[in-house]
Amino acid sequence: MSEEKPEQPENDQEMPLVSHLTELRTRLLRCVIAVFVIFLPLLYFSQQIYTLASEPLRRFLPEGATMIAIDPASAFLAPLKLTMIVAVLLAMPVILGQVWGFIAPGLYKHEKRIALPMLVASIVLFYAGMAFAYFLVFPLMFHFFIGSAPAGVTPMTDINSYLDFLTLLFAFGLTFEIPVATVLLVWVGVVNVAYLVKIRPYVIIGCFVVGMILTPPDPLSQTLLAVPMWMLFEAGVLFSRLIRKRGDQPQEDESGDQPPATRP
Repeated sequence: MSEEKPEQPENDQEMPLVSHLTELRTRLLRCVIAVFVIFLPLLYFSQQIYTLASEPLRRFLPEGATMIAIDPASAFLAPLKLTMIVAVLLAMPVILGQVWGFIAPGLYKHEKRIALPMLVASIVLFYAGMAFAYFLVFPLMFHFFIGSAPAGVTPMTDINSYLDFLTLLFAFGLTFEIPVATVLLVWVGVVNVAYLVKIRPYVIIGCFVVGMILTPPDPLSQTLLAVPMWMLFEAGVLFSRLIRKRGDQPQEDESGDQPPATRP
């Protein structure tokens, strides 16, 4: 009876460094092209995009008050910058897909089964964090800020200043990646679940410190960022209990499945 040949990875040939750099350049170029392909048609709607993005603030402005443009060029440049940011955000699935295509050949098959869902989860969580900030956090913050204006003071925000404020969308998007980061740390063996449980009190304090740094100086906005961060950490701990550490390979790897040597 012939002995069954162990399954081998699809790409088990070592690639030279130049090939890696060439592939990296190609994938970066694809990301840039994807951003500009999305940006060009959006450019026509740049004014409408800025109007939509500023709606959480404008709805709370006093009657007769509007946003202003201090710099003559900002009326044109601010919507243009925002449109580019929106193009990058919309191209994020393509960008992360290129990242996945670059690292996937260096993974075991069982690692791919874990990494691909985590890639999808990271995209969904990033957009969920931005939606949470836009639909919940921003209205509460602006209602608080506008309502706190002294008598005789009419709040009127410069459109460039508001564009800087929109960076909070990225902050919330990144903080919603905490479950993915937690699972990754456990998967690669940097920490274990028991250690994460042990440092939980310090994580809670750290969440409020990060909330204090990333949000305006009011307790409401700080809490609205810190509490979701804490809950996302707990979700990461929960899912970390369900995965196997990367070094604990399944039986198929012990029987001859070697990791592809595509990354020096």
